[in-house]
This record gives sequence, C-alpha cells and structure tokens, in this order.
Amino acid sequence: MVVAEKAKRLKSEGRDIISFSIGVPNFLPGDHVYAAAREALAKDSGQYGSNRGSDALLDAFLAHIAQIGLNGYERANIATGIGAKHVIFNLAEALLDEGDTICFATPYWTSYFDIAEIVNAKIDLLPCPPSQDYKMTPAQLDAALAKKPKVFLFNNPSNPTGMVYSKDEIAALADVVAKYPDTWVITDDIYNRMVFDGLGYHNFVHARPELRDRVIFIDSLSKTYGMPGWRVGFMAGPESVAKAVATMNSNHITNIPEVVTAAAIAALTGPQDVPTQKNAEFSAKRDQVLAMLAEIPGIVCPRPQGAFYVFPDVSCAFGKTHGPTGLKIGNDVDLCNALLEAKGVACVPGSAFGEPRALRISYTCPTPQLAPGLARFKQFFDELQ
Repeated sequence: MVVAEKAKRLKSEGRDIISFSIGVPNFLPGDHVYAAAREALAKDSGQYGSNRGSDALLDAFLAHIAQIGLNGYERANIATGIGAKHVIFNLAEALLDEGDTICFATPYWTSYFDIAEIVNAKIDLLPCPPSQDYKMTPAQLDAALAKKPKVFLFNNPSNPTGMVYSKDEIAALADVVAKYPDTWVITDDIYNRMVFDGLGYHNFVHARPELRDRVIFIDSLSKTYGMPGWRVGFMAGPESVAKAVATMNSNHITNIPEVVTAAAIAALTGPQDVPTQKNAEFSAKRDQVLAMLAEIPGIVCPRPQGAFYVFPDVSCAFGKTHGPTGLKIGNDVDLCNALLEAKGVACVPGSAFGEPRALRISYTCPTPQLAPGLARFKQFFDELQ
C-alpha cells in the first residue's frame, strides 16, 4: 500500500506510472451481481442479519466449495466475515492465546505477521527460498510441528510468490500434519480458482479426510470475482471453530450487509464466465512476465502456477548503480524506489513479505500497460552498472 500511495502521488504530479504493486484483480464482476444488489436495495429490510451469514449465502458457499471437492460440510461448519483477512483475524483471536505459537512459511502474506503480533502470539517462520521454489518441504514442516505450535497457517496458491502445491506435494505435507493432532491448520486458499497449467487445486482434506476435524479452509470473493471492495470472506471447518467465528462477528461486525449478501450469492451461484475468462488472461500475462525476466542475467524466478504474482530474486542488482540516475541499489527497497523514480514502474519490495532478496510483480494492470511496463523493467536492469 505504501508503494501504491507513492505511485499515486507521482501520477498526480503528471508522471507516467505503471503499477505492478497492488494485488487487486483489476476487473469487475458480471452484470448479474449488480442486478442482485439493485434488487436487494429495492427490497431492503433494514434489519440485522445473521452473525454467521444468511442461510442462502451459506448454502451458496457450500455449493461453491463442493465444486473443488470439499464436500460433507454443513451450514454449522461455515462462517463469514468482512473479507478473508477479517476471518483470519477472528480465527487468530479464537484459537491463539497470548504466548501460543503460530508457524507459517516465508515468503508470507504481510497480514499474517501483523495479526500474529496483534494477538501476542509467538511466530515461527519456515524459510522457503527460491532454491526450493518458495515451497516448504515435508522435513521443514515436520521440524516445525514437532515444536507443537497451536496453529499452522498455510497459503496455497501463494501471495506473494504465485506458487501452487501439486497433489503429491499436498499429500506429503498432509502426512506430516496427520502426525501432530494438537495443531490447528488454517489453509488460506483464496486464489484456489486461479490455478494454471492444468495443475489443479488440492487441499489437505482431499489427501487426508480425517484432518477435517482441525483444518480450516479460507476463501473469499475478492480475487476470483473481482470484488475486493465488497469485503466477503468465508471459512469452512470444524463446527466449534465456525461457532467461535460467528461469536466474534457478533461483537465485531454483527453481520454482512444485506445488499452485499445478495451480491455475494449472485457471484457464487451465477454465471462463472468472467472468472473463467480472467483466469486464462492471467495465465497468459504470467507467461509474458516470465519471458521478460528470463532475458535479464542473474534474476532467478521459480515458475508461478497460480494467483497473479511473480516473485523474482533480484539480489543480482544489489551493490550496483543505475547509470542514468546514479541511484545506488543496496537492497530491495532501494531497487523498488529507484525503479519507480527512474522508470515509473511500481513493484513491492520482497522484505514486506519476509524475503528481502526479491520483489513482487502483480500483473493485474490493464493489458495495454503490461508490455510497456515490462520493457521499462528490463531497460532499468540493462542500465545497471
């Protein structure tokens, strides 16, 4: 957000800025979503709603997750929130006492660290460098869970790396999870519909159905349906956990607004042509970004297969100077600042995600901006001395 704000300021000053910084899908939902919202406005009751979420919304989400093989859940296993981030926050408050440990991989989504600190949890990081494709190994997970953390937080597909765990990789990790029955598992999988190359989405519950009693699946409308501002998130998991989240809602938000609920139901149950089309577009954009990075000597970038991020290791630039401007590149923050100042291209420093050797490229910008932005990025690296 800091990078995005700086880019916005430069743009307001008349600079030609192309932003690869913020993780917004950059498309809008189908017309049927807006039609449902307008109809709900016309029939608005003005009353409080359910802390858990309306029955119609819960049913729509149950049908939605059944499409990815998460069957056997009932309304009592579901709870909603004001976006996935809010659901994760509620889960942290419900599951973690002060001093409990939560473990998750590095690179991580920035809010994981912040939320853990807010609830005074201890944090155990599992470093996953580009040499292992930014993915944790079963041995790493085994060592982490042997320390008996209260919560293991898992993200697949990943923000910021775009990496996706294969069916076999999920099965191997699930075998490790099964060995440690005292740890709750949260799978933050809001990009589960954005998977490329025919890889498919896989969950620990698919591999080990008995883990259903302590695996909590997180989803959201934000990325799949181009609805980040509507703020609708979901969890599916053990009944006791869903009840706890609903209790937190009763004290935090009371309920998701009626109009938003109607739009969410329409998104989940209506035509899926927009998300299907956008998934294909993102896959093609991913290929464009990787092709450009492959032309820059020294950059290392595992091939992402989901979400809409690429996370190259750009440490080859550290210690160099950008010739035309004289800007020195000491670290990832210097690099992103110099790239923005010199070329008008905004990216996010990897240190924001716990990996200071990298930067994040979000390729959700309008398609006509992608090629020029990538050309500027490569030109910047060509000018390093």
